[in-house]
Amino acid sequence: MATADSRPRSGAARLIVVAVLAAVAAPARPASLPAQEASAGQAAAGPGTSAADRQFISGMLVHHAQAILMAGWAPTHGASPAVRELCRRITISQRDEMATMERWLREHHQPLPDTAVGASLAAAGSMPGMAMSGSAGSAPAMMPGMLTREQLLQLDSAQGPAFDRAFLAGMIQHHRGALTMVAQYDDQSGAGQDPFVFQFASDVNGDQTAEIDRMSRMLAAMPSPQRIP
Repeated sequence: MATADSRPRSGAARLIVVAVLAAVAAPARPASLPAQEASAGQAAAGPGTSAADRQFISGMLVHHAQAILMAGWAPTHGASPAVRELCRRITISQRDEMATMERWLREHHQPLPDTAVGASLAAAGSMPGMAMSGSAGSAPAMMPGMLTREQLLQLDSAQGPAFDRAFLAGMIQHHRGALTMVAQYDDQSGAGQDPFVFQFASDVNGDQTAEIDRMSRMLAAMPSPQRIP
């Protein structure tokens, strides 16, 4: 006599067994694929940006442009080797940062500010072209710490040790202005919503604080200018 295990199964029973095996073998699928895809899309896009984020990046681009202008004069103005090396480092680092900031603005569909304004001999107190179209507000018209037309003309006319002193004093002023911009950014509503902008502002604060300390020591070590009797 055939046992219960060896008895031929009915057609209905065989269909049940096949269905169970197929369900076990099939890979698990999410309960709601469209919802998961939407969530993944939001994660890839990252958190939203604020007007404070956009204004800070736009303003810092203009600020960096003037620093690069100042540093670029070192080879033609008789700067000392130490000041020339400092200028070389400032130029390299701030050009890289400008490229990163410009890329961020493009990725967020924001207009690029007119950095030629910051790198010109125009008065820093009147800077056209800073309006942030498409954002809730505009970047400050006057970037803190930027040299005025008169200061830039004095720096451009200096040579040798006089250039070194004027450059160090001017760049210390310029860097302190950048620290003010970071502090103003931190105090704004909506600041730090974008992780890149938050980290960039922190880096600017740390890097330029260290450079201010270095330039202050360089300036203090310079001999006093000789006075003409």
